[in-house]
Amino acid sequence: MNPQRWIHYFKYTCRTFGSGVVQPFNASAFYVHSNCPFILTRFTHNRVKCDVTVRRGGNGLLVQVEIIINKVRTVLQNGSILVEEKSVSLPYDHTYQHIFRYGLYTRLRSSLLPLSVTWHDVPGGIDSLRVDLEQELNTDMMGLCGKHGQQLISESMLSEDTCQMRDPISAINQECREFFSYTLDCLQARTPFYMQLCEENIYGYELNEHISCAFFKEIVLQCGNSSYAWNIWRYVTRCAEPTCPGDLVYVEQGAAFVPSCSSPNPRFSIQDMTSSCVCLKGEVLNDHLDGFQCVVESSCPCVFAGRSYLTRDIRSTKCQSCVCDGGRWLCSENFCPPRCLIEGQFVTTFDGKQYAVPGKCAYVALQDLDWTIKIEFSEKEASLKAVTLQLYQETFTFEHNKVKSGDEEITELHQSDQVLVFWQSSMYVQVHTSFGLKIQVQVSPEVQLYITSPRNHTGLCGNSNNDTTDDFTTSSGIIENSAQPFALSWSLGNCGVNIPSSCINTDNEIFADDKCSVLNNPAGIFATCHGHIPPDQYHTACVQRTCNCGGNLQQCLCVSLGSYAKACRSLGVELGDWRKSTNCTLKCQKNQEFFYDIRACNRTCRSLSGRDPRCGLEDAPVEGCGCPEGTHLNQGNTCTPKTECFCHHHGVATPPGPVVMDGRQCFLSQNISNYKLSNTLLCFVSGCRNGKVCVHCSEYLVNTAQKTCDSLSKPLGANTTCESGCYCPHDQYEDHHGNCVSRDNCTCVYSGKVFSAGQHVKTNCKTCFCGSGQWHCKDEPCPGTCQVYGNGHYQTFDSKWYRFDGHCQYTLVEDYCADGNGSFSLRVESVPCCDEALTCSRSIVLDLQGEVTLTLSDMRVTRRLGKGWTLQEDPLYTTHTVGLYIIISVPTPLLQKQLLSQHNLQQ
Repeated sequence: MNPQRWIHYFKYTCRTFGSGVVQPFNASAFYVHSNCPFILTRFTHNRVKCDVTVRRGGNGLLVQVEIIINKVRTVLQNGSILVEEKSVSLPYDHTYQHIFRYGLYTRLRSSLLPLSVTWHDVPGGIDSLRVDLEQELNTDMMGLCGKHGQQLISESMLSEDTCQMRDPISAINQECREFFSYTLDCLQARTPFYMQLCEENIYGYELNEHISCAFFKEIVLQCGNSSYAWNIWRYVTRCAEPTCPGDLVYVEQGAAFVPSCSSPNPRFSIQDMTSSCVCLKGEVLNDHLDGFQCVVESSCPCVFAGRSYLTRDIRSTKCQSCVCDGGRWLCSENFCPPRCLIEGQFVTTFDGKQYAVPGKCAYVALQDLDWTIKIEFSEKEASLKAVTLQLYQETFTFEHNKVKSGDEEITELHQSDQVLVFWQSSMYVQVHTSFGLKIQVQVSPEVQLYITSPRNHTGLCGNSNNDTTDDFTTSSGIIENSAQPFALSWSLGNCGVNIPSSCINTDNEIFADDKCSVLNNPAGIFATCHGHIPPDQYHTACVQRTCNCGGNLQQCLCVSLGSYAKACRSLGVELGDWRKSTNCTLKCQKNQEFFYDIRACNRTCRSLSGRDPRCGLEDAPVEGCGCPEGTHLNQGNTCTPKTECFCHHHGVATPPGPVVMDGRQCFLSQNISNYKLSNTLLCFVSGCRNGKVCVHCSEYLVNTAQKTCDSLSKPLGANTTCESGCYCPHDQYEDHHGNCVSRDNCTCVYSGKVFSAGQHVKTNCKTCFCGSGQWHCKDEPCPGTCQVYGNGHYQTFDSKWYRFDGHCQYTLVEDYCADGNGSFSLRVESVPCCDEALTCSRSIVLDLQGEVTLTLSDMRVTRRLGKGWTLQEDPLYTTHTVGLYIIISVPTPLLQKQLLSQHNLQQ
């Protein structure tokens, strides 16, 4: 690549350098000899005020620069940077501005204005400073950078009693004359003008090399690297090359952002070549260590959770193994089976999609042909009251501190040909089936559900196909766009929306905000897990569950904290005694003790009487109460030595010694169901309408729950339900309009709209047809979509939503992989409102093949072309406006991308 193409100055640039040379935006340069403060530039753009003032010291260098943008004051003085009177280190990121190293220079870039200020520090002050505008501003501009700079000198001066303004003085300077003898090919007729500026600049500062060298360098940069002076000017002027730290070497024109282990192939635009300290070719900066050490990329260390790893080091968790390879982690696939979590109202599907159910109802969590898992919420709180597993002919019910098989309570374990149910600890019950379904139910202090399933299935938990886009598949077979209609489709019977999505109790909210913050504390008990599982979602759930707790606030808090602790423990991350640190310790009954790592194998007296079926299972340790090492759980939930354990044989428990106890005492309990009797007998008085007939359940038993089109796709309850009233005749069903129709003519619902039989909708890369009250869908290939809006709301191509609102510019998508070759890069940056807590818009930068750079900002598209490139020869893109949207299409076969950006085009 010809290096000439990288020589580029902003079209709108104002510079001041040396001892007082000023090059305005659109006028000839001039010299100001004064130690008074001056307005360099002052203007207002889009209601944002900008004010840059400068003052030189007795040595001619800038000794103070003040930059005020939208009332944020930044001062450059004595080599320090003060923002709002506080010293800052680099890089510094603020909602309104960013300050960072830019080659040898330091740059302040505004997020509110198309403006940047760049300066070069030397001992004693600043020898050069420039203000760059990315576009010409249609606004009156004051200061030395204005269109009529010399006429504004007096108006730009901020007078002080101690400052002086002198007329420029010049004298013949041999150094200036020798330098300009080598620039005739570049400056030509302008040589006498610049020679006078040079002599005015040096006069009185002959012994300060920074004054003269800054001037010579600016002239050479304007001439470019093809000029005769480019390679010899330092020799002629005896201006020494700057020294670089560590292994870095100086180049007149190099990368402003040095390739490093963290970013070996930084995507920089054609403006980002400048005087810089860089590594030798083939090396990158090891930015994970101090000392500016350059290494080959293959020797770069990797970083995880704040810790460095050398190449070929291995980092493993319970579910994944990663090896460090030249600064990048090469990780295996997740070999832990996917798991569905139902914790309070919050559900995490097998594929990782997270949502909240809308109502305290009964739902189908998961079902297959031969089994169904149902959950039932408490009527008072958004927590589970019971979990029911229907497996072939067996029914298991899990409630608070209780498990039953049919009507018989399971106190230790239950085993049949198809299933093994056993207590792991005082808190957890485990279910293992013969076909690979595993269920873990937390029964204390609240009921929570964890499911691992080997194959496709349906329900609240989704289908476990590694595709989150179809997790909201309803019971009628169509993919909904939101959680509420999806969850309601899997409810058993009618379900009201009665779980609040925000806090409804101020006192609880204060408690929740304070106590749940321990999850995010970077120095807290949970910090060791932050690198493995981001705590944000768990923190949000903790606040909401604790805030809307209807009972013991501390218990609700501890249950939420326990959910994060359990997720960490599933990856093998040890948190220490988090319960003690958060005041969540549990009391154990009798002489049992609390453990974080209990296993069920051989922990009870019964397990000593024969082979324990729990010992051959993959049984991860759980927390809860149990017996300490050397003792076993006996009858009465007491821990006894092995010698005092009862012997068990064919259901008979025999104490040690000659005394024999026949049988054991069992306590049976019954479920009492409450049924509501609706006022359905009115049909016998006033008659039925719309073709419906009266049904009297005492005379003729009908499953009235299956008499609507909506019910055809709803999961069935355990028992036949009959309520007397008006229903459609035999073989007909009530559609969503209240009319009786045949099954073939049943209507369907999608996103709250009713569709007739035969109608179709397109959604989530599928075309779905309504038939017999259900949706029948066919896959259709479609491109993925990534979107970002508001205060950092992102949706990935795989429909994963998350929130991140950083102040920097971020790569949204690119195809530049490890080898650095690619065709496009798309970067975004938030543009804040005057209220820095809000995002008003975004700046979008699209780079195409390194030849064209498009910037969408301030309600318009600007472009920059690489040197020698013309769009007429090979158009890389097209742009057009549709309503409030600007659409950029890239038809090149290499890309096949489309960028859709919404801009408010109304002023």
